[in-house]
Amino acid sequence: MTMPSMDPTNKAPERTAAATTVAAIDLGTNSLRMVIAEILPDGRIEVLERLQRAARLGQDTFRRGRLGGQSMRAALNVLKDFAQVLRVYNVTRVRAVATSAVREADNADTFLDRAFLAAGLHIEVIDPSEESRLVAAVRQALGDSPPENPQQTLIANVGGGSTLLTVMRGQEIVTSQSLRLGSIRLQEMLFTAEDPPERSAELLRYHIANIVASVQGTLPLRSIERFVAVGGDARFVARQVGSPIEGTDLVAVDPAEFDKLVARCQRHTAEELSKRYGLPFADAETLNPALLIYQILLRQTRAQRVLVSQASMCDGLLLELAREATGKEDESLLAGVIHSATSLVEKYHADLEHGRNVADLALRLFDELRGDHRLTPRHRLLLRIAALLHEVGGFVSNRAHHKHSEYLIGNSEIFGLNRNEITMVAAVARYHRRSPPQPTHPNFMALPRETRVVVAKLAAMLRVADALVRGEARQVRGIRFLRQDDDLVVAVHGPDLVLKQRAVAAKGDMFEELFGIKVRVEEG
Repeated sequence: MTMPSMDPTNKAPERTAAATTVAAIDLGTNSLRMVIAEILPDGRIEVLERLQRAARLGQDTFRRGRLGGQSMRAALNVLKDFAQVLRVYNVTRVRAVATSAVREADNADTFLDRAFLAAGLHIEVIDPSEESRLVAAVRQALGDSPPENPQQTLIANVGGGSTLLTVMRGQEIVTSQSLRLGSIRLQEMLFTAEDPPERSAELLRYHIANIVASVQGTLPLRSIERFVAVGGDARFVARQVGSPIEGTDLVAVDPAEFDKLVARCQRHTAEELSKRYGLPFADAETLNPALLIYQILLRQTRAQRVLVSQASMCDGLLLELAREATGKEDESLLAGVIHSATSLVEKYHADLEHGRNVADLALRLFDELRGDHRLTPRHRLLLRIAALLHEVGGFVSNRAHHKHSEYLIGNSEIFGLNRNEITMVAAVARYHRRSPPQPTHPNFMALPRETRVVVAKLAAMLRVADALVRGEARQVRGIRFLRQDDDLVVAVHGPDLVLKQRAVAAKGDMFEELFGIKVRVEEG
């Protein structure tokens, strides 16, 4: 595909009137990337231009804990150039994200403010779980499963600051984890840049192996049958020793050929690698650490080959933008969020059946009141996760367990939810019992006003659902909701009618205050 010129004086190509022009920007550890694309009405994505510019944001962060002045200026100049291209294409929706290099910098807020002033870009700093979700979102670009149809797949994305590992069983996301193993981070931690190449490789290999060994108990690496590598260094491997798989966007690499390539590369300095393979110096400098990480991970699995994807985090961002434009959800990603929440329930020995029953009723309430609350499908997911997790605080103590639930959830990682969403889930779970939100509650008042409104609405529905879950599961499934003017009649049957009436009377006040709807529990 011929790429349009970066010259901002050139006119952008003509586009379909019904298409939406969007852009994804990834501020990585070693470079900044932007992809501009059209989202067609049927959800298809047509890439118009891909741009990548070097800016070593991670070098100073991993060494001194702060973004350096020179690297900030370089990044800001790139962002200003990107902003010019955005104007040329009349981009209507931009999502820009920053990862570990900005996330871990003490002066991150200063950089984000300067980026907005210089380029008009709102940059979102995402956490590792959000990174994993975006990387996993590109799995549909991996093509169909190979003929052997492996049961478990590992998607490994080695970046400058961290390595993201996502495990899938079929199309279901089982777990994800972020390791503090990044090509730039390793060099800054171990000071290997000045060592002879083979000595540097020896130190890196030892450190990487120790980190990978430490996660064997939480990641099922020994059961992995398909190994998918994502990232610029993986694409280098594909170019050197890979074979394209017909009909897919994948390149297959034989492990023996991969080992030979690693052995060749680790004998050379970054300068030599740059000359030998025609790489930009910034890419050559990260090559050996990244290849060693992929190699050590691969050797811990049962995979017979490496599958390299051409996709990147920007592609994951584009897929999300496409879903926003079309209103479609990624069902397998949603399943991954629920699986992650369920794992937390089991970790803290909460009653999973109770959580599922509460979630079922809470979602039915959400759907029944769609015209009253005017919330989104994403909020529906947050309600479901809060309902599943609302009693995990009992792991700490049954006394004030709602407060312990807020703390445990707020300090956990839930795959597929960003940090703001996890905070919302924690707050909704906190208010499933006892006092509704009060001006004296600092965590709640620290939320933006719009978020407080959403949390209150979700918590009100959760309180009613939790009050109604009494008795056997079949009785819960038999509950029906009927609207009668300004009342919501809950028709129930079974011997615990009085218990349900008293529980709703005690916990339904917040619901009535927010929605102006009184909940009445009647036999039916």
